[in-house]
Amino acid sequence: MSSETREETEIDGRMTCKNYLGLDGFRFGWVAAWIDERGDQGFDYSPSLMRLLAIPHARAMIDMPIGLNASGYRACDLRARELIGPSVFLGARRDLWAFHDMAAANRHYWKHEGEGRGVSAQLWNIRDKMREVDEAMTPARQATIGEAHPELIFWNLAGRVRLEPKTSPRGREQRIALLRGRGFTEVKRWLTLRHGTGIGRDDLIDACACAVAARDSTQSVGDGRIDPRGLRMEINF
Repeated sequence: MSSETREETEIDGRMTCKNYLGLDGFRFGWVAAWIDERGDQGFDYSPSLMRLLAIPHARAMIDMPIGLNASGYRACDLRARELIGPSVFLGARRDLWAFHDMAAANRHYWKHEGEGRGVSAQLWNIRDKMREVDEAMTPARQATIGEAHPELIFWNLAGRVRLEPKTSPRGREQRIALLRGRGFTEVKRWLTLRHGTGIGRDDLIDACACAVAARDSTQSVGDGRIDPRGLRMEINF
């Protein structure tokens, strides 16, 4: 699929152009989309985040929290939620993955932080991917790999207005059109190639949005704080 395209273009010098990479998680692993300065583009997927991060890139954006405290809500999540609503999950914390189940996690957070300050099922379900990203990241790596949120990216691309829900046909077409306008002309064709991979339509679209942010983003939300490992807690868009 796309990996064949990447191998061919590596031979003819494609990677001499600046390459911009976007990544999103899905049920069986990770999906990556990329675009370079000439408009060459492709996508790939793997169970391994590190294999996809090995794709040469000038900058990458990933739809997963980077920079985690042991307690409390991140300022970047709170601000992003003000802008785009509940598609931003609150409560990302380091070591969330250490709890046996979501009920145990919530009992802990409610006891120590107050009732209602727990985690949602959506956030709980991505805890293993949060851990994978946390284990991969270092302050040095964050110079070229940042956190992004696809809905914040689309909100910005659309002139800072909220789109129709991404699960609706209209919402999906809106997002594909915005990506097409930013150079991702192959998205509709790629969506026909994902069958049998486990990649959801929204996963691939979101990876493309993150690649656009990797190339174009100059803005972020957050309070400028770093976590105990020295990672910035910010969301780029």
